[in-house]
Amino acid sequence: MLRRLMHDHKHIAVLLNVLKNKQMKLVEGEAINFIVVRDIVEYMQGYAERSHHPVEDIIYAYYLAHKANDEIDNLSAEHQTVTAASSALMNTLNLILSDIVVARDKLIADFAEYVELQEKHMQMEERDIFPLLAKTLTEHDWKVIEQQCQASLIDDPLFLDREQQAFDDLRSYLKNSE
Repeated sequence: MLRRLMHDHKHIAVLLNVLKNKQMKLVEGEAINFIVVRDIVEYMQGYAERSHHPVEDIIYAYYLAHKANDEIDNLSAEHQTVTAASSALMNTLNLILSDIVVARDKLIADFAEYVELQEKHMQMEERDIFPLLAKTLTEHDWKVIEQQCQASLIDDPLFLDREQQAFDDLRSYLKNSE
């Protein structure tokens, strides 16, 4: 399970780099492909927020219930903050794609907030949470957790190695930018 989460983080980092590049182009006054940006945020909402984060929450809740001495659950609160930033950015993108004028400063700020929250969140997990889980959870714990996570596990609609139609434009964009 932990390997799957780390694998997801590598993919998310690729997408965040694309968003950072798009944000830099906006700051420099260049035009960007808003459909690619929307697809990235849509992917994050559809996969990361509906599968990746719920799995992390289940694992962390298990850790808190069985291994931890405290009741602090910052991970779920961070996931809610990231979800809110994702919704704000998606709302701004939908306005733009509907030909509604949006202040360039607002768009740049929404981009910056979203990317920064995502990166800090992943860094915290990789630095603090994942090593703690790897060190304290047993093989038995991971089997129980995997059973609890079954309802939240979905196939990655973008980075899976089989033929899919979801996110075709984004997949092509990523292949062509390598």
